[in-house]
Amino acid sequence: MEAYISAKGQLVIPAKLRRKYGIKPGTRIQVIDRGNQIVLQPITEEYIRKLRGSLKGGNALRVLEKERRKDKER
Repeated sequence: MEAYISAKGQLVIPAKLRRKYGIKPGTRIQVIDRGNQIVLQPITEEYIRKLRGSLKGGNALRVLEKERRKDKER
C-alpha cells in the first residue's frame, strides 16, 4: 500500500489498515524513528492491554507519554 503526504505534511492511512488496527478519529499515534524507517504505532486500548505487565513498575500509557516528551525535547 502507498500513501501520500499532503502539502500540510498530513498522511492519510488507508482505510483497510485503519480498520485492522482500530484507528479512529482522535486515535493517538506514536511516531518512532528507527534510523532508515518511520514506524507509526497506534496507541489504542488493545495496544495498551498488550503492554500490561511488560513494563515493571509503571503505567504503560505514562511510560509512552514520557518517551514522547523526551522525543519532543530532542
